[in-house]
Amino acid sequence: MENAEAAAYIGRWRPSSVPPQAAGLARLAVERAAPGTRKRANGLLRAAARLAALAASMGLELVPEVVFHPSVIERFALAAPGVSAPARRTLRTNQRFIARRVVPQLHPPDAALPRERSRAPYSPAEIAGYLALAGAQPALARRMRAAGLVCPGAGAGLIRPGLRGVRGSDVTCRSGGVMVEVRGSRPRVVPVLARYHAPLLAAAGFAGTGLVTGGTDPGRRNVTTRLISSLAGGAGLPSLDTSRLRATWLRDRAELPGLATFLHAAGISCSQRPGDLIAGLEPDSEAGAVALPGASRRS
Repeated sequence: MENAEAAAYIGRWRPSSVPPQAAGLARLAVERAAPGTRKRANGLLRAAARLAALAASMGLELVPEVVFHPSVIERFALAAPGVSAPARRTLRTNQRFIARRVVPQLHPPDAALPRERSRAPYSPAEIAGYLALAGAQPALARRMRAAGLVCPGAGAGLIRPGLRGVRGSDVTCRSGGVMVEVRGSRPRVVPVLARYHAPLLAAAGFAGTGLVTGGTDPGRRNVTTRLISSLAGGAGLPSLDTSRLRATWLRDRAELPGLATFLHAAGISCSQRPGDLIAGLEPDSEAGAVALPGASRRS
């Protein structure tokens, strides 16, 4: 019933806003696309007619193979006059839908690409296990360097160059908390979560002006290999992964100010829109960052 209604609507569709030839091509293309409802047919007709009108203004032949060519659709998305950004995206989506149905030889299916997901965070028990393993290393230097690996990762979210480049002098007590100064391409100061204060301060004091994970070159790329090997396998723990340490920090930080509750209440499941909003905000002061739950020093 719905298909018949949609087909009848397509047959009598005669808009006054586009040339008759463009409307005729739109009816032909949408009929071949076979929308299931009248509402869907209306959206496809409008998208096809707008595209055909642009093609006509460019002197192109009004046939599906030309009008629904990928280059013409992209030209519409970039240069169609009088179209808002949200409408432009919707129209292009509908035009691509029609093109896949009408001229599939010009629009092969997209290759399925794997999506990289965030690493699974460690549980509190696993973090406690790693800290215990760090404290059980046979040599003082190894104990301090192992703590200097776990604590900046799970306590401040540092990874790769930021983690390798932390010196003992970069860890300071101020603004009511323990701060780590991150150098490199994205310099910043990060408050450390409270449970990691004591072992990180001990590791920083041992390192002095040196690197808390050992070595002398912050650009070295295999610094964590021996440390990770010394902490792997204890008490049934999984292998230590610095990406999972950062994921643990992200989870712990997100839980504290009720971020998950806010995103759920706002109906947001994608990170792009919050990212766009946050890009226009100034971060709080250092004291304000420490004042967030979980970062203040315990008296």
